[in-house]
Amino acid sequence: MGVHPGTVRASTGASVTTGRIASIDALRGLVMVLMLLDHLRETWFLHVPVADPIDARTALPALYFARLAVSLCAPIFIVLTGVAAYLFGTRHTLAETRTYLVKRGLVLMALEVFYLSELYWGVASPTLWLQVIWCIGVCMIVLAALIGLPRSLLLAIGMLLVCGHNLLDPIHLRPDDPFFAIWAMLHQRDVIALPFGLVAKTTYPVLPWIGVIALGYAIGPWFLPGVATGTRERRFFAIGGAMLVAFAVLRLANGYGDKPWFVVDESGLRTAMSFFALTKYPPSLLFLLLTLGIGALLLVALEWMGDCLIVALLAVFGGAPLFFYVFHLTVLRLLYHGAFALWGPTQGTVFGVDNYVWVVVWYAALIPPLYAPTAWFSRLKASRRDIAWLKYL
Repeated sequence: MGVHPGTVRASTGASVTTGRIASIDALRGLVMVLMLLDHLRETWFLHVPVADPIDARTALPALYFARLAVSLCAPIFIVLTGVAAYLFGTRHTLAETRTYLVKRGLVLMALEVFYLSELYWGVASPTLWLQVIWCIGVCMIVLAALIGLPRSLLLAIGMLLVCGHNLLDPIHLRPDDPFFAIWAMLHQRDVIALPFGLVAKTTYPVLPWIGVIALGYAIGPWFLPGVATGTRERRFFAIGGAMLVAFAVLRLANGYGDKPWFVVDESGLRTAMSFFALTKYPPSLLFLLLTLGIGALLLVALEWMGDCLIVALLAVFGGAPLFFYVFHLTVLRLLYHGAFALWGPTQGTVFGVDNYVWVVVWYAALIPPLYAPTAWFSRLKASRRDIAWLKYL
């Protein structure tokens, strides 16, 4: 399966010069742009707490629905990371693919610990936030160990982790228990004490996310040149619809897959909010069924849209996702510290706006200026393939 990048059919939306598939980049770009909204909330509206899952009885509806939309980001991005790993493997040997995944994973983990954790949560903070970039790095390293397995077995492992990990919810270890740190990394969102007074917070326990990246790798062959675009679209439409039906059935049963939903007296809106209030840390089965099901349908929609302007613009963000992630967080931190220096704390001990509408205004205002540098880096990465380290960014 030695597919050269330039041989991917144009009907897949792929560039004949870079081999990138436009629908994948556009879907990845869409979730990156959505993610900006949540990070703006964490910049200007952090004084309004958001529980996991969001409390349907008390949450501001506008904030709730924005948070629901950005829930698509991590699942879609990680499943596409698995797809991208498979496509990388079609142009490289198994050993080369494993080496790349391990190196890229280590780069991401180091970036989270040594830059993003300090940048986002404060200079010289004693807390290391092991968030989504750390999680993706770990998942890539684990995937490197799994990709030699038969595809059917890899698919079964992914399904088992995604569908079965909630059976492990009753297992809760204390800090003095054996294997506590390992379990906190895998499935239990917690705080791990480290030497020198440091602590690590496992925001993204990785076990179910390993299942997601494995599933992405397993569906990678659907994007090979020999698969007709219509065939791929029908597959994604069917699997997306099936996942949403499974979500509805399990959620109505109110049993396995997440915390129960409830009826809020005299409020159909808040009852609906309870129905869709799902656990992200770690992601429940129902959370993944809903978000990945929608993601599959979004991919179909983007392929149907073809080479339109919206797809092209989104593909720019999706073509340089790590650059956009680091760049926009850096910009947001600079903006926050500048505002704090000028006006001081406006919401308790932090600077913040008093209305979520201002978060949306900032969101609309920042997308254009963030586009230009992302487009520049995307072009640089595509044109300078002689610079080996660029492929890790």
